[in-house]
Amino acid sequence: MEQHILLQEIVKALELFSEKIHHEMQELGDQLRAEMQEMGNQLRAEMQEMGDQLRAEMQEMGDQLRAEMQEFRAEVNERFDRLDTKIASLRIELTETQETVDFLSSKTIQHERKFRSFYGQS
Repeated sequence: MEQHILLQEIVKALELFSEKIHHEMQELGDQLRAEMQEMGNQLRAEMQEMGDQLRAEMQEMGDQLRAEMQEFRAEVNERFDRLDTKIASLRIELTETQETVDFLSSKTIQHERKFRSFYGQS
């Protein structure tokens, strides 16, 4: 009987030890879950922050690109305006030159007629 009681005591001690280990494992599991949850939250927060930072940088780059494009567009427009002005002045000069050539041609023809008429009279 003594052996039986001793055996029951050992079984009881093992059950208590088992419960204690089970309880400690449960606590460790809960602690691990809590730490994992906290790490997950920190990671989400960092990712959100990085996303926000990236969006801000992209927005800034977009704004800079728009500004540079507007600057370029203004410069191109200014150059086209100057080119249009030069072409307009060249057209005026060409028209004036053509008028001068036409005038000189008509005078040359008049003088030639006069010379012919002088030569024809002689």
